[in-house]
Amino acid sequence: MSATPAPDPYDLPPSFWQKHERHFWAVVVFALTALFAIVSFPPFHVAEAAYVLAAPAVYWAYFRPPLKLYAWTIFAAQAVAWTIILGWLHNVTWLGLFLLGPVIGAWIGVWYLAVWWTMPRVVGRSIPVRLAAQLGLAGLWVLLEWSRTWFLGGFPWLPLAASQWQQVSILQVSAYTGAWGVSFVLIVMSIGFPAFLHRLLREGTTGLGRRSQEFGLALVMLMGCLCLYFVQARPFDRREVSPIGRVAFVQPFIPQNVKWDPTQEPVIVDVLKKLTLATAEAQPDLILWPEAALPWPPKTDANARAFVESLAAKTHAPLLFGSWALEGGTGAVPDRAYNAAFLATPDSGLRSSYYAKRQLVPFGEYVPFRPILGWLSKFVPIGPDDFSRGTDASPMVVALPDGAEAAGVLICYEDTYPRLARESVLAGADFLVVLTNNGWFGMGGAAYQHAASAVLRAVETRRTVLRCGNGGWSGWIDEFGATRFAMTNPAGSVYFRGIRTVGITRDQRWVGRSSFYVEHGDWFVLVCAVLAMLGYFAARSGAVAAPNQRLGDKPFHL
Repeated sequence: MSATPAPDPYDLPPSFWQKHERHFWAVVVFALTALFAIVSFPPFHVAEAAYVLAAPAVYWAYFRPPLKLYAWTIFAAQAVAWTIILGWLHNVTWLGLFLLGPVIGAWIGVWYLAVWWTMPRVVGRSIPVRLAAQLGLAGLWVLLEWSRTWFLGGFPWLPLAASQWQQVSILQVSAYTGAWGVSFVLIVMSIGFPAFLHRLLREGTTGLGRRSQEFGLALVMLMGCLCLYFVQARPFDRREVSPIGRVAFVQPFIPQNVKWDPTQEPVIVDVLKKLTLATAEAQPDLILWPEAALPWPPKTDANARAFVESLAAKTHAPLLFGSWALEGGTGAVPDRAYNAAFLATPDSGLRSSYYAKRQLVPFGEYVPFRPILGWLSKFVPIGPDDFSRGTDASPMVVALPDGAEAAGVLICYEDTYPRLARESVLAGADFLVVLTNNGWFGMGGAAYQHAASAVLRAVETRRTVLRCGNGGWSGWIDEFGATRFAMTNPAGSVYFRGIRTVGITRDQRWVGRSSFYVEHGDWFVLVCAVLAMLGYFAARSGAVAAPNQRLGDKPFHL
């Protein structure tokens, strides 16, 4: 009797694993993509996660999963991640949080769609094609980050480079390329890791063929950043350090429900007075108040003017502070209102000139596209209906012990824009001062996220950055991005009311010099545009991976 032939495996119904394998990998990629994005940025400070931020999605894309499944997985991961990253926004508006998180997620998701299209087309291709695709994708990432500085008013919060704000070694390339160069290297790494894994496990190559040139390129770029660090950011030599002066940081920590209440203005003024007079004991050369510290406009209010002039005289130190400036109009109704910074000195009192904020916060300080969106109100009910935008980047000249120094001022959100810091240095700033009111962020990770931007600006411009916040983060960042001083209480928190006076120094090698980035601007963005085009044409010339190479079409084994 003949034996019963074994059933053809292709005639058997698919197993549970075969039915749901694609969805399993979608869940894994979703979880890892969201997790890496969240922990890369403050307050978690796991900077190493940024090196593999996109690796799970890049690896999955090699196997060309269904576009709809891939796109929804990535969008969901990015929307969840950015809603959590920006969770501090709920202190201002829950609606804004749940709108902005998905919008940023979709914005970044565009890059992942390019990954889905590219990776199957480079499998088995020549080395130049694969490297061109890798560099092209990194260039596209930079272009999308750059677009966030201007599109629809701009929201450049937390570029990928900001994840490295405490890793000075990789940041030094920013002095040449802007922070875009750091993001570029991190994305090259994120593509290099899965390229190595795919070549090792799935392409069936042996010996030298298992080497991944994509991973090798990533390592070369990373080593280049490290070499630049050892050449330029070596430890300070005493002969090359000169003092700027002793700076007092005044952190009033005024709650938001008090700050904008007119009945509480005397309380605010009393807090400022007590803290500022207390700095006199340390004999500071310059006193800093945060953004909008004084609730009255000093240029047009005689009492406000007398108040700041008396404090400067009693402390024998210039006072650089944030307040309002009102201009034009007749009677009690001004034509224009500015979020501004003023300087009061012991000898000449309040300077008539002031710095007016150049980059306003959408829906915080103005409603964008008011003719169309005029029916919307600001999320933050402060000041007039709309603030006016400043146009002048000229620094404020401050008399310090070793001579006059030019302080380039940035107010709050402005330090997230590379071009504004660059314009200040081009206008003659010797150091940068960031005055901010982070009080409306709450006491989560927002102050640290915001401080990360100041670190990037310091390296890009090779200028010392002094940062004074209403409730933190306040401190001093040197020209190489190292945090030399951060204002904390005994519990280690940046959120408290207090004062600190610290001696500020700078590297003499950068006195009167401009960095390559300051001199040449966003040239690297143009390079990235060219790389993105070359990567597209290189990948376009290749065939798409066969269906049997897709993850989910056949069992996956490590």
